[in-house]
Order: sequence, then C-alpha cells, then structure tokens
Amino acid sequence: MYIIGIAGGTASGKTTVVKEIVNSLPKGQVVVIPQDSYYKDSSHVPVEERQYINFDHPDAFDWDLLVQQLAQLRNGEPIDQPTYSYITCTRQPETIHIEPRKVIIIEGIMTLVSKELRDLMDLKIFVDAPDDERLIRLIRRDIVERGRTPEMVLSRYERIVKAMHDEFIEPTKKFADILIPQGGNNQKAIKALQMAIQYFIGNDSDV
Repeated sequence: MYIIGIAGGTASGKTTVVKEIVNSLPKGQVVVIPQDSYYKDSSHVPVEERQYINFDHPDAFDWDLLVQQLAQLRNGEPIDQPTYSYITCTRQPETIHIEPRKVIIIEGIMTLVSKELRDLMDLKIFVDAPDDERLIRLIRRDIVERGRTPEMVLSRYERIVKAMHDEFIEPTKKFADILIPQGGNNQKAIKALQMAIQYFIGNDSDV
C-alpha cells in the first residue's frame, strides 16, 4: 500500500492534482479520502451561528477518527468513512464503505498539520498557488457548490481564511516531499508527479 497526503490552501488546485493522479492509475487501485469528511459535527450549534465556526482551524477536525481510520486502511482493514454537508455544516448519517487499495490519497487543507497523520504517509505533497488566484477560485466554487453569496465568501476570507492559511497551512510546506507551484495549472509538475508515483508503486514490494 502507498499512502499519499496532498495539502494546500483553500482553492489551490488540490482537487485537480488528485484527479490527474487518479486518472493516471489503473481503475480499482486507488481511493481518495477527503479530509473535509472529518469535520467535527456542528449539529448542536444553532443554524444561525454555524456561519461563524472557524472551519480553517485545526480544532475543526476530528483528528483522532481520521488517524484511526487511515491506520486501519494501512493495516488492510476496511473503514466506514463519515460524510459531511457543507450546506448544513453537519455530519451526515450516511457513511461510505472503503476497502483498502494499493494507493490511498488523503486530501485537504491541513493534511500535513498532524504529525501522527504525516507518519502514516509514504509521500507528502503541497499544492501551492498565489493568494489572488485562490480567492477567485474560492468565490466561484462557494457560490456554485455551497450556496454562498460573493459578499459571504469575501467576508469569510477576510475574517478567517487568509489568517488561518498564514498561521496553519502555509507553514506545512516544510513537511512536503514535493511542492507543486501554480496549483492545478502546472501540468509539467503533475506529469512528473504521476511518473514518480508509478515508479514508487512499481518498486514497492508491499504493493
């Protein structure tokens, strides 16, 4: 088994990089685990107050469950991954059954924050992109996918996203084995990454 951690700021292009990796590998050999699925449940918080929760802080994640389930996969055990709604900010009753695969990708803004989680990874990647590009993508994404207005997105970016990125996400670059500048637009870097992963997998006796 080969576990890959992919981190980077909000709207940096992580999803694009993940898709490129998945598409370069044989079907059925890779599974992607979004770190966002492990947000703590906020159903106990009044609806009108949920917009003020800081989802860009490490405390927003259920690290114990994430580390536990990734360790289970590494040990060859299946897991029932939680699911999370961005619209209601609550953990959903449904889970996703995941069987161990040759390649496990864990992707999210703070994938490299936890040492326990990093220690389970074989390859650590940081997807980088300029702040202005990330903000533009963030506005587009949150309007379409999360039902927010431009004003809501900008307000949250100014209040929380930028500061949390600088404090918690940007520093995790130093833990990355591979840095991909220009986010998902860097096709040369992505191609080199695909080749490296295929090489590592082909030479891993445990795979």
